[in-house]
Amino acid sequence: MKIHEYQARDLLAKAGIPVPAAAVADNPEAAAQAFKQNGAPVQIVKAQLFAGGRGKADALAHDGSRIPGPWLFVKLGVKSADEAMAAAKFMFNHRMVSVQSGPEGIEVNKVLVAADTNIAKEYYVSITLDRNRGTPIVIASAQGGVDIEKVAHENPDALIKEPLHPHLGLLPFAGLKVAKQLGFSGKQASTVAKLLVNLSKAYFAMDASLIEINPLVVTTTGEVLALDAKVQFDDNALFRHPEITALKDDRESDPLEVRATKANLNYIKLDGRIGCLVNGAGLAMATMDVIGLYGGTPANFLDVGGGVTADGAKEAFRIILSDVKVKGILVNIFGGIAKCDVIAQALIDAGKEIGFKVPLVVRLEGTNVEKARELLNGAKNELPTLQTATDLNDAAKKVVAATK
Repeated sequence: MKIHEYQARDLLAKAGIPVPAAAVADNPEAAAQAFKQNGAPVQIVKAQLFAGGRGKADALAHDGSRIPGPWLFVKLGVKSADEAMAAAKFMFNHRMVSVQSGPEGIEVNKVLVAADTNIAKEYYVSITLDRNRGTPIVIASAQGGVDIEKVAHENPDALIKEPLHPHLGLLPFAGLKVAKQLGFSGKQASTVAKLLVNLSKAYFAMDASLIEINPLVVTTTGEVLALDAKVQFDDNALFRHPEITALKDDRESDPLEVRATKANLNYIKLDGRIGCLVNGAGLAMATMDVIGLYGGTPANFLDVGGGVTADGAKEAFRIILSDVKVKGILVNIFGGIAKCDVIAQALIDAGKEIGFKVPLVVRLEGTNVEKARELLNGAKNELPTLQTATDLNDAAKKVVAATK
């Protein structure tokens, strides 16, 4: 789960991470009021979006015209409430188009108005899971700012990596070590070390999968501040954090993905033509690979889980068929806990209820598979687009041929 920058800054502040004064606004007039509330002579107005690249993004107007960036969705040097209002008005009236948004752009629903700072130096700091080590890790760099991805790609040696203790987090001596590697000394090194330790505590306490500060800055007066923040959470741990779940904003999410989440289905929309309904994440990945092997393109990743119910399977079919790009469906089920005959009956019921107007190829193996095959064969008159397959290769060949 992702949250917006203004929400992440609030969480960092509660964790003892210093951030500049800021307020969020959902209309231009509120942005002007936020400027007055912050009280700083120079401020910044930033669009609140999940997609990155705001500083370099283009703007898409209602008439489809494109205004080249940069700095259209991050307005620097704002010196009055009227300027804050004008900047916010532009952001609310245009869609942001960046390398992470897609060509259709993203609508801005909120802006952050924050006190500007006199920056002497920018740094990058994050904590995420290192899957190779099997433990969280601090990643830091003395080359923070908008081009950190470029730094990581072109100069990986500029990244400092410090593994966290899996139970104790970042210990103070390790935080001080990272601070000194970043080039800090004396009192500033102690300040940064404490900041990193607090960041580690917040990471574990919130069951985060990522906490990122970019940039972490030192001002001309020597203050250390977090100017921008990104926090993501482990979805599987959200049941422990209702206060974090309440921060969720689905307005930028695909409606079908939101619908699937509510039905406890693991669904990710893709750009292909063949819808997939599979139980098990590994089998779902293999299914998409085999579709690609035979010249097709998957329209989604969909893992209905090992304990899928008839109602869950029906909703899965509804979600797949709601995607207008889908020209065929491949069902690949290995029945264990989820019995094949339950899936088969759900498929038949869904077909009668929804109507399969695209080719449907079904491959079933496992518990009660013979009974499932009898059900499917008996339903072919009612579901004329239904085909059965003997194995995954056969199923992929058939669905790819049917969609061409």
